[in-house]
Parts: sequence; structure tokens; C-alpha cells
Amino acid sequence: MESMLNKLKSTVTKVTADVTSAVMGNPVTREFEVGRHIASGGPGLCWRIYNGTKKSTKQEVAVFVFDKKMIDKFLKFEKDQIIDSLKRGVQQLTRLRHPRLLTVQHPLEESRDCLAFCTEPVFASLSNVLGQWDNLPSPVPNDIKEYKLYDVETKYGLLQMSEGLSFLHSGVKMVHGNLCPENIILNKSGAWKIMGFDFSISSNNPSDAELKYTCKEWEPNLPPLCLPNPEYLAPEYILSVSCDSASDMYSLGVIMHAIFNEGKPVIHVNKHDIFKSFSRQLDQLSSMSPAMLSKIPEEAREHVKMLLSVSPTVRPDADQMTKIPFFDDVGAVTLQYFDTLFQRDNLQKSQFYKGLPKMLPKLPKRVVVYRILPALTSEFVNPDMVPFVLPNVLLIAEECTKEEYVRLILPDLTPVFKQQEPLQILLIFLQKMDLLLTKTPPDDIKNSVLPMVYRALEASSVQIQELCLNIIPTFANLIDYPSMKNALIPRIKSACLQTSSLAVRVNSLVCLGKILEYLDKWFVIDEILPFLQQIPSREPAVLMGILGIYKCTFTHKKLGIPKEHLATKSLPHLVSLSIDNNLNLNQFNSFIAVIRDMLNRMEADHKTKLEQLHIMQEQQRSLNITNPGNSTEDIKSSPNSGNQIDDIFGSTGVNGKENGSAATPSQPNRVYT
Repeated sequence: MESMLNKLKSTVTKVTADVTSAVMGNPVTREFEVGRHIASGGPGLCWRIYNGTKKSTKQEVAVFVFDKKMIDKFLKFEKDQIIDSLKRGVQQLTRLRHPRLLTVQHPLEESRDCLAFCTEPVFASLSNVLGQWDNLPSPVPNDIKEYKLYDVETKYGLLQMSEGLSFLHSGVKMVHGNLCPENIILNKSGAWKIMGFDFSISSNNPSDAELKYTCKEWEPNLPPLCLPNPEYLAPEYILSVSCDSASDMYSLGVIMHAIFNEGKPVIHVNKHDIFKSFSRQLDQLSSMSPAMLSKIPEEAREHVKMLLSVSPTVRPDADQMTKIPFFDDVGAVTLQYFDTLFQRDNLQKSQFYKGLPKMLPKLPKRVVVYRILPALTSEFVNPDMVPFVLPNVLLIAEECTKEEYVRLILPDLTPVFKQQEPLQILLIFLQKMDLLLTKTPPDDIKNSVLPMVYRALEASSVQIQELCLNIIPTFANLIDYPSMKNALIPRIKSACLQTSSLAVRVNSLVCLGKILEYLDKWFVIDEILPFLQQIPSREPAVLMGILGIYKCTFTHKKLGIPKEHLATKSLPHLVSLSIDNNLNLNQFNSFIAVIRDMLNRMEADHKTKLEQLHIMQEQQRSLNITNPGNSTEDIKSSPNSGNQIDDIFGSTGVNGKENGSAATPSQPNRVYT
């Protein structure tokens, strides 16, 4: 045990020291807490990615850190080149704003030891996911090591890349210049975002129809971090020192090939002899064999082949790529719709949410929980949308573990528990109460879930009260006994007594009858049965409800009614109700049947008691006869003498007293006229 603790302590110390050495002194730490090292990304995977939070708001972020120690081996002017290139990339990313680009939350800050900036929360780079683990913590986190892309994630991720490129090419008039897996970041929700604008090129003539871009000649003597990734560069970039938007499309084609081929690009490039490698690549691409594309899905194969064409004019542009049939996947379309929800009105969104339950089972759980769920819960701020969103959230909750539900869903549900309008919210929750009580921790049940049930019982809406009373028996076994006894039962009784609705009164009685088995015997006798005599109305349905509770209590093996209560309270009440003029013959017969059963039980119980008493008296009498030493007073006061008097008077029907003298066995009773 001690060795495990020491190992844990050393790991924590190492991680803390790692973060401290990299970020300490950087201005970014004034506003942000830097947490665990989780991933790497950017050119050459040189940026370490940490999770973090903003100190003032506790908002979750990712902190990108470049440790300058990584480039200690380079000369000073080379170090300056690397730092300038990285700064340029982050500054360009900070200026650009688009849903398909990584969102910068805090601009680049430089200190003596590192560069750092903050973005939206991040999971990893696409390069990490495809098996490139450079600059990752050791050991490699399991969530990265075991991560496998689902088809819907791949399709929608590539669609997002195409949309991002369409924005850069058509909107900003810019070529990315280094599109590769290390510059594609998967955010915490699983969305694919573009970063790494270190080598981006803006158009020389952005207002002209035919855009022109100035491309820098490849300089093999520059440090690797000052050059784009050659395995994802278009041939014309190296061989003819030219580029345009089609060059990025070639890079997209190589990325698609890598995704379906375990992270391997189309052709391996010898970085020490780049020009010869690209000349050879040109020959291979010109006569591309079917085997090169065999692992790419058939519906995308032809488009990837065009993207990898040696001729830039053959390659489809980004806008055309967004429309290929490969992306007409029901899951990808669903995710795309979620990303455009902010453009929709409430009517369009409500129609979409109504059909969503049919879609959710077709999507992988990770996609549903981390992509769709956050989009749904963000709608909770819009009360009109909650009745349409809530069924989907609860459907997702059913598939989550208890831990996932508490961590990912309950915090967003808690404020919704308190919403009283529109009424459909309460109805939906009541219909899923078994789910809520099964997965919600006890304290939250007591503080959030049960108060919602209590509000439903006290609601002005008869429909809400009826539904609540009908549903309570289905989850009564999940309610703790103190809450049942002290909060729930009193409200059901109150609803029954105070309502003007016959349906609510009858349902209250039916509800009580169904949950009797979860109550203890004396609580029922002391609180439930006396309450029945307080009910003012005499409609047949109410009377039959009262009869039902008496019958359930009387016949239940755990409960039962003592004969004293039967004789003095239950039977008198039932007999008086049985002759109510509102009852029909069948209902009257039901009353009489229960009354008869109660009488029979009472007779049997009391008879058994008297028989036991009689046996005891007989035993005492036998003892007195065999023991002549008993005094006359003992014999006179013996219980047996009273028994003889009872026998005599039981046969004659005459009072056993005459002139104040008790009759004795030796003096037969006289009858005076």
C-alpha cells in the first residue's frame, strides 16, 4: 500500500514539476490554472496541450505550451526563426473566427521559457488519434491509445475540414499551406478544428476573380519546424514553387488516405532528398494503382483519386467536396444539423427534436454523449424548447452509466427540475421518474426530484395531479421511507381531501391502496384508516376506493387490522357506508363480502382467544380438585366458579343474581313469577 502511495506521489510530483517548469512565469498563468498534460498538436506536434480552467469563471480551456528547451540544440538565429514561425501561426489563428477553426480563448503570451495560449477545451490532435504520440505524456493516456474513430465521426470530421477549407479559400482568400493531421484538433465534443497557420498564404489579389498566391521555395536547410510537413504537401509546391487553393485539396486527399490506412500518408517522403522524393511521387501519382486506394470506402474512392491528381485543375474544390454523396450519411447529416441549430427558428428546431429519438440509437454512444448531449442541454435556457429537448436527454440518460449520468447530465437537469412552466416538463419527468430515482444520488433525490413530485401533487392542474397519482405507485419502492411517511403520504391525503375533482379523489385512494405494501402496519392503522373517515363525498367510486383500502389492509399478510380496530372502527364505518343509497347491487355485495370476511376473522380470532382462556380455566380447576389443601376462599374465588355460573345462565337465560345472593352449584336457580 505504501509503495503504491509513493508511486502515486512521485507521478503527481513529476506532472506538477513538468507543468511548472514549462509554464511558470508565463503571463497566461495569471488568468488560467494549468492542469494535466493531455495531448500534443501543431507543426511537428511541438505544442504540448494541457487541460486548464479560467480562474475567474472556472470555464474549461485547453492550454497550448511550447517549451523553448525543445530547440536548445539549434543556433540562435534558427531558434528565432522557429519562434517567429510559431508566433505567426497562433496570431493568424487568433485573428480568424469560424466554427471549423480552433477557437482561441486567450492570445499568445511569451515568457523566457515558453510560448502559451488558450483555446476551447481539446481532446487531442488527429495525429495523436492516428497513432503519432510524440510529445505526449508517458505513459500515453488510455483514452488516446484506445481511441478508434467511428465511421460517422470520420465522415463528419472530413466534412468539417471541407467546410473549413471552403471558408479559407472563398471567404478569407487564403491557402492554409500545411494541412495535415497534426494541425487538425479534435475538441472535447469531438468536432474537428483546423489550426497551424504558420505557413498560410494570403492572396495577392483578393478582389480578382482568379486569385494568385506567392509560394516560397522549399529551403531544406531550415529547421524542420520552419517547414510544412512534406508528406502532405502538393507536388507543385516543391517542384514548381506554386500553390493555390487546390494545393490544400491535395493535402485533404492525403489526410483521407491516412485516416483509412492507419495514419500512413500516400507516399513516404525522404526529407533529406526532398526533390527526388517528389519526382518519384509524381510518377506514382500519375499511374495510381487501385491497390493504393483499396482501403478507402468505395463511395469516396473516386473523389480521393481526383484530390490526389497531379494536375491541380482536376481536384474538386472545397465547396464541391461538401456535396459529395459520401457525406450523405444520416449520422453526419444529424451532426451537421446540430451545428447549424443557431440559424433555425423554434418551429424548425422542435420538428427536428421530435424526430431525434429515432436517430439516437443509430449513433455511437460517444458521439451521442459528447457531441449531441451538450447541444441538447444548451437548449434548456429556452423554456419553449425544453419539452422537445427533454425526452431526448432522458433517452440518452437511459443508456448512460450512473457515473456518466451524474457527471454529464444531472448538473444540467437540476435547474430544469425547478421549472414549473410549461406543464409538459413536469409530465415528462413524471413519466421517467423510475429512471431519475434509479440514477440520481440520494441527496439530489431528496433536494430536487421529490420536491418536483410534491409540486405535482399540489398543482392546480387536475391533469398533472392525476398523472402524478397514477405514476407514484410505479416508483414508490424507490422512495426512502421517511420521505414517504412525512412528505408524500400527507400530500396525497391533502390532495384527496381538498380537491373538487372526483377523478383526483378516486386516484388518490387508488394510489394509497397501491403503496400500502411499502408502509408499516401501525402507520396504516394510525394514519391511513382514520383518514378514510374524513373523506366528505359519497360518490360510488369514492366509496369503492375506501372499501379497497380497507380490503387491501385487511388481507395483506404484512399489514392486517387488529380485531379491536375491526370491532370499534373499521366495521362500524364500513357498515354505515354499505347502506349508502348511491351504491348499486354489485357494489353493495362487495361491501357485504368484505364486512362478512372481517366478521368471520374477528369471530375466529376472538373465539380462539376465549377457547385458550377456557383451557387455562379448566387446567386451573383440575389443579384445584387434585389439591384438597386449597381453602374455601380459593375455591370460591376460582375462575372456574364463574364459568359454572355462565353455563347455568347460558342454559336458562336468567340473570345470575337474586336478592344480592349468588347462586351456587348446590342450589338450583328458582324462577319467580
